[in-house]
Amino acid sequence: METSPFKHPNWAPQTCKGMRLLIVGATGGIGRSLVKMLLSGSDCVLGLHGNSVAPSWEGERVIPLRGSLSDESSCNLLVQSFTAKAGQIDGIVVLAGGIRSNVHWSVPFYLARAAMRAMKENDRRGRVILTGTESALHGGDSNSFPYGIAKRGIECMVQGLARDGAPNGILVNGVRLGFIASGFHERWQGKSSKNLAKRVKLVPLQRAGTPEEAAALIAYLLSEWASFMTGQMISLSGGDWL
Repeated sequence: METSPFKHPNWAPQTCKGMRLLIVGATGGIGRSLVKMLLSGSDCVLGLHGNSVAPSWEGERVIPLRGSLSDESSCNLLVQSFTAKAGQIDGIVVLAGGIRSNVHWSVPFYLARAAMRAMKENDRRGRVILTGTESALHGGDSNSFPYGIAKRGIECMVQGLARDGAPNGILVNGVRLGFIASGFHERWQGKSSKNLAKRVKLVPLQRAGTPEEAAALIAYLLSEWASFMTGQMISLSGGDWL
């Protein structure tokens, strides 16, 4: 696949300075790009969660967390573990993914609610970033219909949680991803290079998005530059379905 000419520098918004951020699904392509960006350009403390694989990052600003997320109890425990180690939570980014599990709907809800509860209890403003998919707006894919339904539900979740969090200064937004070359399609859908090349031709910009581009958008939503934005799903799709 043709990659983006965009080479992201070692940068992250300085306005994320001092934030305690929990990144759920930090071992995927987008997660790794986001971690690199935040560690190189700010002094955030990051809780890095991996499900089956432990995050490879180390350092004083990294809190490694590992465990399967399958129900409300496990999600609450993850947020509580991070908050206990970091002292507080200022934001959560949910990137955990699969193709045939409840991780795309109930787990994001439980995680967001637990994080928002901790923020409110400690009188903290905060950020919640969830992920959707552009294809869900168009009926999803016949091979991953439940996934599309769950991701469409994220749209409603972002709006509802944003209303709930607004009085406390907790902003809730989402990223609606198109075809991103993050390794997701190969890992979860078994796509071959030939399949992916064919998919690229359907994108008006004639390439896949990069994990760095997705990470940059998420970093923006975490920053103070996005302090007047809540309840929004931001599309990153290269013009798909225009």
